[in-house]
Amino acid sequence: MANAIRENMEVIGADGVHVGTVDRVEGDRIKLKKSDSFGHHEGHHHYIEMGFVAGVEGDKVRLSANADIAVTLEEEKSGRPVKL
Repeated sequence: MANAIRENMEVIGADGVHVGTVDRVEGDRIKLKKSDSFGHHEGHHHYIEMGFVAGVEGDKVRLSANADIAVTLEEEKSGRPVKL
């Protein structure tokens, strides 16, 4: 499925709410654009594990978790969960 994910695709939660925009795929994670981050997430890239991808629909990557949960599952480049 990773080969179907392209730069600038929108990442949405299972509820259809915007989570971020794909910068690129790095290994088994999606790197989100830094410019799309906000709040505690502002100013740096975030990563989402491919295991949370439920599918690719057109120009959207749909996650298996709702957006409010998905943002807590994002990981820093270090591989550690984001701390709010």
